[in-house]
Amino acid sequence: MDATLVSRRVALDVLVACLDKGQPLDDALARHPGFPSLDPRDRAFVRLLLATTLRRLGEIDAVLGHLVERPPEGANAVARHVLRLGAAQLLFLGTPAHAAVDTSVRLVVDAGRPHLKGLANAVLRRVSGEGLALLGDRDPARLNAPHWLWQSWAESYGEPVARAIAAAHLIEAPLDLTPRTDAEGWAARLDGELLATGTIRRRGGGAVTELPGFAEGAWWVQDAAATLPARLLGEVTGKNVADLCAAPGGKTLQLCALGARVTAVDISARRMARLGENLQRAGLSAELVTADASKWVPEAPFDAILLDAPCSGTGTLRRHPDIAWLKDEDDVARLTLTQDRLLMHATTSLLKPGGTLVYAVCSLQEDEGPARVEALLARDAHLSRRKVVPAELPGLAEAVTPAGDVRTLPSMWPDRGGLDGFYVARLVKAA
Repeated sequence: MDATLVSRRVALDVLVACLDKGQPLDDALARHPGFPSLDPRDRAFVRLLLATTLRRLGEIDAVLGHLVERPPEGANAVARHVLRLGAAQLLFLGTPAHAAVDTSVRLVVDAGRPHLKGLANAVLRRVSGEGLALLGDRDPARLNAPHWLWQSWAESYGEPVARAIAAAHLIEAPLDLTPRTDAEGWAARLDGELLATGTIRRRGGGAVTELPGFAEGAWWVQDAAATLPARLLGEVTGKNVADLCAAPGGKTLQLCALGARVTAVDISARRMARLGENLQRAGLSAELVTADASKWVPEAPFDAILLDAPCSGTGTLRRHPDIAWLKDEDDVARLTLTQDRLLMHATTSLLKPGGTLVYAVCSLQEDEGPARVEALLARDAHLSRRKVVPAELPGLAEAVTPAGDVRTLPSMWPDRGGLDGFYVARLVKAA
């Protein structure tokens, strides 16, 4: 099997694992035995092809639905994924028609469905000839957002903002880096833009591990919005700070670099090992605890807590387009129970009187954000909201809500490439 077909077979396997078996895209790539053996150019192509297919899946299925009366199902369902990958190449990646059609036909045969090669050939030839015209009168923002997500965003933010959010998800996110020190110097060395958050934003490609400063841990990858929760804890030098649900550790590294004495807690041993590696690379140290943060009890309570709670992740669709197709309302409802448990335990058992807790989720769903904080405040009279003021968020004053919380949206900073969707609230426990 030639390299061209091998890379597309890896993409097909991963797409099946993601859409049919519910595996997150990054996990499916990490688990595929053939992916690491591809050369760097082919690995980059596989990532781009998969991300494009998932980011544009609504449009792709709309075009294929116009051309295929009955999508292949059951044992033949793999052919549907082949058609999706082929259509993504033809409609959005500019792959020459003969290459996209030929490799897709061969892929159907390789997948054990030779009787469908005629279907693959005929459909993709029509996509090549008619696909762009079929896309022309469609609504990309609406088509590529599953109905439940579109409806929830329209209810929470209004349809114009929902449309802007969905449109922002169709643009590949730039690379954001948080420098340990000397932000201006590293921005120059990395040929990046220094944002108001202190983030260095790069638009160029290349492997992250090969960039200047990676080996010595001079910076780490972290979306600009993800830097805000740690900053909103204020002055943390010398304070005992818990970072709950900490892995893979961007916020832990932030807090350590700011001089806090950090205890990082996460339930996943694998993810905590990665956090430890990141700390070591950056020359920073923290106490690492592998435990369920909703049950763990330390020897003494903390001066401050950062809780970046498990959530649906719908604010990160620019980077993780698979989430749109893997999550639903039931996942959100289940995760809100986890968020409530974590908030209650953190504020009652882990936080000192007079201490500050920052709650954050990388979700655009209101149930995972303001609803959780309002429910907590209604239950616990010892807690109050410490409002965020625009001066605390240079360049992002629009993200401060009327209630004094923070809500970033992917549609903010459109001229700079956007940012992830986060909700952040700051709470204080009575002394």
